[in-house]
Amino acid sequence: MMRDELERVREWAIEQLAEGTERPWSWYQYMKLREAAESILAGIDVAEPMEDSEKASLDRGDSLRLVGAVDLQPH
Repeated sequence: MMRDELERVREWAIEQLAEGTERPWSWYQYMKLREAAESILAGIDVAEPMEDSEKASLDRGDSLRLVGAVDLQPH
């Protein structure tokens, strides 16, 4: 649903820009809106949802975790 709404907003902004009747400050805002929508949509395309098995693995605690650094060189 979110993707459809973002695509509609992007298309609306493109239509406003194509009309060419907007004032310069409005034109700039429509450009920013279009670019933001395109950026979010590109991020959605790249993101992949986690599989259920991966989620379960994270819950068990057998995933990678951050630990403190250890200095192995003698002093």
